[in-house]
Amino acid sequence: MTAVPDRAHPRPDLVLAQALAADLDAADFRSEPLRRLWGEEADDALARGLREPILRAIADRDDPLATLGRLWVLGMPQPHAAVEWAVPRVGVDGLEALGLAVAEGADVRPIAIIRPQSFVDADGVGEWWIASDLDEIALGTSLPADHVLGVGGASRTLAELVIPAPVERALDLGTGCGIQALLVSRRAQHVVATDISARALAYAELNAQLNGVRNVELRLGSMFEPVTGEAFDLIVSNPPFVITPRVSGVPEYEYRDGGLVGDALVQQFLQTAPAHLTPGGVAQLLGNWESRDGVDGLDRVRSWIGEELDAWVIQREQLSPLSYAELWIRDGGTLPRDSGFTPLLTAWLDDFAARGVTAIGFGYILVRRPAGADAEPLRRFETVTQPVSNLGRALGAGLAAHDLLADGIPDRLVVASDVTEARHHMPGNDDPSVIELRQGGGFARTISVDPALAGFVGACDGDLTVMQIVQALADIFEVPLADLWADLEPRIRRLVEDGLLLPAPEAS
Repeated sequence: MTAVPDRAHPRPDLVLAQALAADLDAADFRSEPLRRLWGEEADDALARGLREPILRAIADRDDPLATLGRLWVLGMPQPHAAVEWAVPRVGVDGLEALGLAVAEGADVRPIAIIRPQSFVDADGVGEWWIASDLDEIALGTSLPADHVLGVGGASRTLAELVIPAPVERALDLGTGCGIQALLVSRRAQHVVATDISARALAYAELNAQLNGVRNVELRLGSMFEPVTGEAFDLIVSNPPFVITPRVSGVPEYEYRDGGLVGDALVQQFLQTAPAHLTPGGVAQLLGNWESRDGVDGLDRVRSWIGEELDAWVIQREQLSPLSYAELWIRDGGTLPRDSGFTPLLTAWLDDFAARGVTAIGFGYILVRRPAGADAEPLRRFETVTQPVSNLGRALGAGLAAHDLLADGIPDRLVVASDVTEARHHMPGNDDPSVIELRQGGGFARTISVDPALAGFVGACDGDLTVMQIVQALADIFEVPLADLWADLEPRIRRLVEDGLLLPAPEAS
């Protein structure tokens, strides 16, 4: 067959993709078998950009799993006969027809990578095969501007953030290789996935075919243009939010650069997305935002979100302009030892200085269009730096708690099962100097409380009502009930909103 040019699009074909999926399945081409094949240490080294440990571990292996590991995970040419043996259903001709590899003499050279990506959601544990462009490990050089990224850290972060609730219509804006669309397809009746890159959409279509997903519709276009006039119950986006100087000589990577100045893309998303949400619909995305000219980044994000909307913005880290520039220059494959590093660094720092940028924040944004017109909107803009887990569930629970509190604090409360109390005493003092409530999951919050609030939480076992507990505490501390309630009520509401206190189950 005629060789496929290196930058050709993948050519999705349902029949050939199904044949390839059958071959990958027969070879047990999945995360755990591969990890067992070359060992945990070699597998971990690959995440650091080192493939030599894997090559050494499987140097004497020529079985289908080893062949496919070298071909697709490492992006290395393999002997033609070995590839034919590994993928007998699709064959080398089929790989060429799909635009995934080319035959060159006695070898088959990959022009894409395919890696298994495991996931866990409300329906259980699963795994996708995800095709994308050859990465810097396989290329051995910096990335092309039209590079289609596979599943990276940002993709996994967004997947963990999405609230696991069933919806009818979902939108994945800037789908890239399609991983978010595939994940959302498990709980959405219909998913629309958009991207400005035709290459990315070709990969997304191929990945849907490889994994047997049928409810994803792909559309080409920028931002919300492909869905003009449409509304969705869920919008997810890992947009190209990286802040890039708009000057000649700085690469504009499609997968991370939205083509706007500074953090304008995130601003544009937040000002446009609400019009595409159904009542009660939620938009979730990752983003960067600048602190500039003395205005904190979170305050700037707050100004972009309509006051009538529920908004929950979580800043996970904040970098200096220098650290931010170095991070993303390295991400493109240019290292400090390379001749092009200093000009790129200069361009980035000049760009930040021109706008008065002092810091760049990264984090998670959730916006919801309230289902009712009378509800008080949720407005949370916070910095959370501690390790977190199961954030999709935690965010969903937080929204549900906010809705519940619209009718007041529940009559009876119980302490969540992952909450513990820690008391710190000065030597020789029986009274604690510090009392903390610690949350084991979700946001893993540590909240300092005084003896009155600690006593209230300790009594929340569902037997006594909230007001019965507060009355007893007022008697113990010898303070007027009204004064104690005025002090405790907002703090109890926050504990409910944060998930440390839950409504007591209905008595049977």
